[in-house]
Amino acid sequence: MTDLAESVESMEQLAVVWRAMVLDRDADADVSDLPGIAVRWADCRFAFWNALTLTDVGADAHLLGQRLAQAADIMRSKKQPGFLWLFEDLLDEEARAVLETATERAGLQYAFPGTGMAGDLLPVADPVHPDLTFVRVTTDEQLRAYADLNARGYGFPLEAARDGLVGSALWKDRVYAYLAMRGDVPVACAGAMAADGRLFVVLVATDPEWQRRGYGEAVTRKALHEGARATGLTRATLHATVAGAPVYPRIGFKPNSPIRFYGLKD
Repeated sequence: MTDLAESVESMEQLAVVWRAMVLDRDADADVSDLPGIAVRWADCRFAFWNALTLTDVGADAHLLGQRLAQAADIMRSKKQPGFLWLFEDLLDEEARAVLETATERAGLQYAFPGTGMAGDLLPVADPVHPDLTFVRVTTDEQLRAYADLNARGYGFPLEAARDGLVGSALWKDRVYAYLAMRGDVPVACAGAMAADGRLFVVLVATDPEWQRRGYGEAVTRKALHEGARATGLTRATLHATVAGAPVYPRIGFKPNSPIRFYGLKD
């Protein structure tokens, strides 16, 4: 794949996976596919399930301005806050040069960075970590623990993360979601889901108390191992935060497009 093709793939994987995630959360969620904008908005308290992304490839500065204004209007029409996921490589050089000005004009503020990653890296070995055992999420109690790890790992209120995950059938069935257990304490988690011929890694988190011990990498490997074994897929994709970006290349992922996350200005 060319770099641009992988960046397009990264954006399309978001659209495919998030459609399933938000419809699982709310069957009436907004999953509109508009010209140049994919809306994936559950309007719940878990901000990651309130998302939209720009889908044009090679958008120039003028088109970027139009899309950002429309995206901000959509976000203002919702009850709960969320994020615009902007894949930088899908913009042309002129649009990237004016991005800061254009987002400011649209009433958006930069929240945090990310990076698209992918690789033909499956299967991976079943991981072994001296501190950990791994448990697949199959019960509401385990799913609540998974939500709580994401709340602590990403700085969300516990109730917000629980609002996004607790009660989900998809996460106990179609997602290969695993808890890394240190004794009887869940310390990290990762999920993987089949999406359009890839295995997409989603919602990896480690309790801040237990970070920098290899737990996040180990549980990600477990989700990939089990997901690949069940599906036979050989390609994997994900969207990395700053914390995860150094970890995933060790598994075999290669970065593609930088991602910029934006919220509405306060």
